[in-house]
Amino acid sequence: MAGISVHVYDVSRGVPAAGLRVELHGPDGKPLVDGRTAASGTLEAPTPATGTYEAIFHVGNWYRDQGVALPTPAFLETVPYRFGVADLAQHYHLPLKMTPWGFSLFRGGA
Repeated sequence: MAGISVHVYDVSRGVPAAGLRVELHGPDGKPLVDGRTAASGTLEAPTPATGTYEAIFHVGNWYRDQGVALPTPAFLETVPYRFGVADLAQHYHLPLKMTPWGFSLFRGGA
């Protein structure tokens, strides 16, 4: 299945990041998705064109909503991720592993 999928996991507490706000902008800069991850920490989006996309993960607000104490300002407030879509027939899976202090984001195989 072509498109983009996101899977966000809070590795500091061992839970999916359910309800995390994710913005996804297409190559033209226009928003494709401004939504929240499902209970499983996942979100799906289309890929209408080749080009450079940007996902913005609202990490700081999510941790605050979970009752996690963060400093002011938070070390990570938003995490932007720019990535290229070269083949519309392929699926682009973006697993985000995060803590309040760091993250790992890559193209996965799901």
